[in-house]
Amino acid sequence: MAGKLGSSERIRIDIMRKIRELTRSMIVELSNGSSKMIAIDRFKNYCTNSTENCCCRFNLSEGKEILTLQRQSHVRRLDVLLRVLLIIQQLLRENRHSSKRDIYYMHPSVFTDQSAVDRAINDICILLQCSRHNLNVVSVGNGLVMGWLRFAEAGRRFDCIKKPNNAHSIPVQVEEVTDIAGPANYILVVEKESVFQRLANDHFCSRNRCIVISGRGYPDVPTRRFLRLLVDVLALPAFCLVDCDPYGFDILTTYRFGSMQMAYDAKYLRIPQLHWLGAFASDSNTYNLPQQCLIPLTLEDKRRTEALLPRCYLRREVPHWRLELESMLQRGVKFEIEALSVHNISFLSEEYLPSKIESELTNGKKNSR
Repeated sequence: MAGKLGSSERIRIDIMRKIRELTRSMIVELSNGSSKMIAIDRFKNYCTNSTENCCCRFNLSEGKEILTLQRQSHVRRLDVLLRVLLIIQQLLRENRHSSKRDIYYMHPSVFTDQSAVDRAINDICILLQCSRHNLNVVSVGNGLVMGWLRFAEAGRRFDCIKKPNNAHSIPVQVEEVTDIAGPANYILVVEKESVFQRLANDHFCSRNRCIVISGRGYPDVPTRRFLRLLVDVLALPAFCLVDCDPYGFDILTTYRFGSMQMAYDAKYLRIPQLHWLGAFASDSNTYNLPQQCLIPLTLEDKRRTEALLPRCYLRREVPHWRLELESMLQRGVKFEIEALSVHNISFLSEEYLPSKIESELTNGKKNSR
């Protein structure tokens, strides 16, 4: 008698069924002489709507995009989509995994650009109502983790606690991570690898009993999924430290609210509990940064900041973040986290972060009373 199927196996079989149903429906449309092929829901994780009831807030589709055979651009998109779908079907049938880049190189003359493959994969996720990893399409992992944490991945055990200041790569196949445990007090997310290494050198995790994660810039999907898993399982406070510039702020919002490209999956990737520690525009005064540490905002910086300000979630959920962003724009300067080293090389780990985190934890206890 066959054993019960695991959840991942059930999902794999269900997605293969959905692929058959999708292709069958397209054949029916063609046989009926219809030029309309598929309707794809469109999602956003933010808009500039100032009302409280925008689609972004409730993870709702804002409408459908109809791909037809009457438009040449749609014909090309359908060609790419079906070729990618065929590759995914083969991956699922053989229970193998592939990267987006691998898929691109299977038909480079047809796809012509990686972005065409990326768009097709996102469209397929929406059509099949699944996440990208469910298609056996994986990212190349960039994320790092260290600290008071133990977990298993595909039968292998990782005990970060033995050497809490040593970096470990974040697993790519996060769905295979199990047995998460650790006596940490909180999780700290840092934007850059250089800051991660500064904290490692200063034995920050040993001294503060915490977990530190870095996506090394804009975080990839495995880093965001792993962070979300840790926050959900360990139920720990989570804090984020980024540069005081529009790029750092955009990275912060990607962790907390998700990305526009994968808005359809935002509810599984975002970290609503994430608190912003800094760096704030006001920190330049609070911590007496000399003028030489402050960099004038470029025209591109100003343009990006002005594009960030109208996002609906800033007005609705974190208006104080918006005030800090406005302050940076008004001051006309930005600075890197490393600028705090002007006081001493360990100022970040020994003064800045402990005082910020203590303040956040104290305020959190007061608010929970």
